[in-house]
Amino acid sequence: MTSYEEAEAQISELDLLCSMFPNEDEFSVTDQLALAELRDYTEKRAAITPTFQIQFTLTMKLGDTDNVQHVLSLHCSYPSHYPNVPPEIVVRSPSLVRSQQAQLNSDLNTYLISNCSGDVCMLSVTEWVQDNAETYLNTVTPTDNQQGEATSEDAIFTRLWIYSHHIYNKYKRKYILDWSKELGLSGFSMPGKPGIVCVEGAQESCEEFWSRIRKLTWKRILIRHREDVQLSSSASETQEIQKLRKFPGLEEKAFDVHGARGNHMDLGQLYQFLQEKGCADIFPMYFGIEGR
Repeated sequence: MTSYEEAEAQISELDLLCSMFPNEDEFSVTDQLALAELRDYTEKRAAITPTFQIQFTLTMKLGDTDNVQHVLSLHCSYPSHYPNVPPEIVVRSPSLVRSQQAQLNSDLNTYLISNCSGDVCMLSVTEWVQDNAETYLNTVTPTDNQQGEATSEDAIFTRLWIYSHHIYNKYKRKYILDWSKELGLSGFSMPGKPGIVCVEGAQESCEEFWSRIRKLTWKRILIRHREDVQLSSSASETQEIQKLRKFPGLEEKAFDVHGARGNHMDLGQLYQFLQEKGCADIFPMYFGIEGR
């Protein structure tokens, strides 16, 4: 449970970041509803603690000795007890190959654990990234062709099958649709009890979706099953992903809603839907019985 002091520290730091990075392409809060909820909690001393964690992106532009500009995006999240625990941060950049990016994030995580507990620390984090980014950018200097080959070899198509004890909240249902669209994912969402979400697309986008969705407040949520397919380095990544998709987009599905609260779906209809999409083998993974 977030304390008032922790919430006030989070708001204070967000306001400072907003003043230091005034442009939307520099600093952007992912979920304005979460920010409004946090402000309301601090200003009105509301009895109900915030439901969602604050997530935001800081974008930094760095120049190297050859006057080449590198763009680094810091995808940040405040755990509920920040700043008494470190923030969660992932750095991404088109200038970094996967190995460089992994090493940068590993070293940043070590820095966070050692230096970011007990007080707000985002300014010191940005300074650390500015001071150390060149080390990772210069670890490897591949040609454009080599960079492309490294990316293609690592490209993976992913399909995540997510299970939740229930999905009722209208805001969560909206986030599922909005975030999947933002990240270029297809699939479907079935609200009610239980709740099912399937997302498919580029592995990085699926991982980002899961990172966001699991940070919301759930009674229980987990990845029931995942499918990963290595993409061919000789083909267009976008075209290959399109061929592997089983769903044209992501939409919310309802199957003959019933039950006292109108929150149960007809599982027979769900099975038929999965069968039509070539995913019938997923049904027993969710429910422990064969579909029909």
